Amino acid sequence: MAKPLSEDLRIRVVRAVDGGMSRRAAAERFGVSVSSAIRFVREWHESGATRAKRVGGDQRSQRIEEHHETIMNAIEAKPDMTLVEIAEMLETERGASFAPSSIWRFLDRHGMTFKKKRARGRTG
Repeated sequence: MAKPLSEDLRIRVVRAVDGGMSRRAAAERFGVSVSSAIRFVREWHESGATRAKRVGGDQRSQRIEEHHETIMNAIEAKPDMTLVEIAEMLETERGASFAPSSIWRFLDRHGMTFKKKRARGRTG
């Protein structure tokens, strides 16, 4: 993944555009893409920010974290609940749709593990 452009460069592009230069001309002058120049200026006008946003990392786990209490209570009530059953329960009770893999990552983050029991009394 590429690194974000420096804040200094972003400020120079924004100042050039604010000084009367077109976004396309500023992009060419400073060696950035036209779409980047447009985005820098838009973010500057909307929020006054020139700093790059965070890159990578978890962007969506907060959505399932909103249902933390519901999930933990359901597992406490029925410890052998499957991931699919948890997903269906969230869909019917809370109207929230999650893939079983999302639920697995949630449980893994919270240290919840489910061990399969080995078959007992097997002969041969």
